[in-house]
Amino acid sequence: MKRERVLQVVLGLVGLQYCFWGYLLFDNLWHERWLSGHGDVMPMFLSLNTALGVCLLLAVRQPAKHRLMIAYAAWSSLAHGFTMTIMSAQALMHGMHRMDSPQDIVMFGVIGFTLLALFPPTQASAAAAPISEPRIAEPGTANFLKS
Repeated sequence: MKRERVLQVVLGLVGLQYCFWGYLLFDNLWHERWLSGHGDVMPMFLSLNTALGVCLLLAVRQPAKHRLMIAYAAWSSLAHGFTMTIMSAQALMHGMHRMDSPQDIVMFGVIGFTLLALFPPTQASAAAAPISEPRIAEPGTANFLKS
């Protein structure tokens, strides 16, 4: 129960952070900042994570029913952090410095690993329950006519 509550808090915080990025997306598009400096990737990234934030907020109430969304959030955060790590290493090898490193790499790594560590267990569904023997009424009994 405590683990589920911690997961709900984490989902809420990450969801709110990602939803806040919707404001950054709007600001980026409104002021046409993406046109300067080849920043055309940033609005696309912000739009994906803003939508993911809304989905994570919807998953707060019943995390076990939204396992796929939580897994996507975790693995996409880790993939993003890994990609940023490679890009930062390549930039360093060419004498450049990326402005978003290393704090963003750490942030996405913490989000991904935290969501995986708190990943909810599977629920037993009624469809997975064992099927009992069918009860067949014999002809000539009173129960046969009542069905």
